Amino acid sequence: MVDKYYKITQYSIDRAKELGVIIKPSVKGNYKIDVYDKSDNYITSIGHRQYKDYPTYIKNNGKEYADYRRDLFYKRHKNYKKFSRGWYSSKILW
Repeated sequence: MVDKYYKITQYSIDRAKELGVIIKPSVKGNYKIDVYDKSDNYITSIGHRQYKDYPTYIKNNGKEYADYRRDLFYKRHKNYKKFSRGWYSSKILW
């Protein structure tokens, strides 16, 4: 289980920057990150606190295992519509 207080990683910050969005710790209880546009308008919340993500797997299990988990994630979640909650999650957390 992921820690109750999720610390946004540099990995996620860099990925968000590539997408042109801003990320902040979520104010919604069950999510890790809130996503905002460049005008600071809320878009969505991503990353349920109960589940691990790519940076967490790297930290806890190493890059090789994290890459394996990322491949599995992409196989399960390959049909997200662009700009949906799942799409942002796959781009920022994986």
